Amino acid sequence: MERRRVRPVKEGKRGRGPVLYWMQREQRVRENWALYFASVLARESDVPLYVCFNLVPDFLGALPRAYLFMLEGLREVEGELAELHIPFVLLRGQPKDTIPDLARDLEASVVVTDFNPLNIVRAWKKEVLQRLTATVFEVDARNIVPVWVTSSKKEYGAFTIRRKIHRHLPECLGEFPKLGKQPYLGRTHRTCDWEKLFAELFPEHPKLPCTPGYAAGMRALREFLEERLPHYAKQRNDPTVLATSLLSPYLHFGQISAQKVALEALKFREKYPESVDAFLEQLIVRRELAENFCTYEEHYDTPSGFPRWAQETLKAHRNDHRPYLYTLEELEHAKTHDPLWNAAQRELLLAGRIHNYVRMYWAKKILEWSENEEEALRRAIDLNDRYALDGRDPNGYTGIAWAIGGVHDRPFPERRIFGKIRSMTLEQCARKFSVERYIARVEELSKDS
Repeated sequence: MERRRVRPVKEGKRGRGPVLYWMQREQRVRENWALYFASVLARESDVPLYVCFNLVPDFLGALPRAYLFMLEGLREVEGELAELHIPFVLLRGQPKDTIPDLARDLEASVVVTDFNPLNIVRAWKKEVLQRLTATVFEVDARNIVPVWVTSSKKEYGAFTIRRKIHRHLPECLGEFPKLGKQPYLGRTHRTCDWEKLFAELFPEHPKLPCTPGYAAGMRALREFLEERLPHYAKQRNDPTVLATSLLSPYLHFGQISAQKVALEALKFREKYPESVDAFLEQLIVRRELAENFCTYEEHYDTPSGFPRWAQETLKAHRNDHRPYLYTLEELEHAKTHDPLWNAAQRELLLAGRIHNYVRMYWAKKILEWSENEEEALRRAIDLNDRYALDGRDPNGYTGIAWAIGGVHDRPFPERRIFGKIRSMTLEQCARKFSVERYIARVEELSKDS
């Protein structure tokens, strides 16, 4: 594996105890560089390997369906790990308590964990590190090119980061080694009673818009590559046509690997070069640009993270007359005067997603209908974090910051309310796609719910 994926974050005691992999973002067994690195350490030290996942009671407002999607995937993880002689431990509570307690109980000599740029996770890790005596490594198994390899600073936009990513792709975009059975099973831990857990957490058993887990994610990938990829280049921005991958929930929860997705897509490059290149631009460059932004911009979820020109223009237009001002409750329940926006919000409520082109319009209208940019950003993040299956993610925070605060964008001719921020109108959308057909498609979702 590319050793630059790994960085030491704490030098501790290296005894003869087992290796513990604290799984967070990368909730899969196959194509997981962090798990592979942990398994190599265990084999080299001739000790057992354990995997744990810590379930916190609340994570940035995530709804029960997001927890159910995640836990169903983790149930699959437990089964696959058992076949490899790797015990899986599901913890519940605050990481600062549960992770150090487990590490002490196991007498772990090394802890391996996933890279995650979100502030809340960084705070968890800081607290955990203070209570661990073991050596700790962090592995970036999310990005094809590790975020700290691509750049050591916040990039201005896609045009500045693209060449840096492509420079490292030859050595980073390779096939995965096979993860074999561990020679030592280690101390047996009680397996999770999933049915009891689900009955406790989900008494109403929320409906999921798609099937979770690695196997389902790979089926979704094959379906996209074989059926929709040929139309991706020309039709991906038309929300009335199903041309996108629909892989974002699987990528967000780490149930499938972006690197594996890219490798599979490249097999179709000779046949559909324009579509494959367009897809890889989104999967690699744009997604890793979002990772870069949240890694090097502490204020990724506040207007302080906007570029200076955007902060200045929004401040200058704060007192502009806003014909419509809606409450968060009105927005949440799609009670605006705009039928396209209402349809986008209903798609979010019903399907846990909004088509990417319409999501840009959705966020920009929240700026137009809120008292100021701070309130608009809070509302957009709140709605996206709660209702989107792929919310609570660098892609979401960066996309909203682009729409409302000009992040990774440029100044446009000045307009009321938006100032120099790029605006989007209903008329512009109507020239791109059939608004009526999109609304009708969302109404079909309502009938199925």
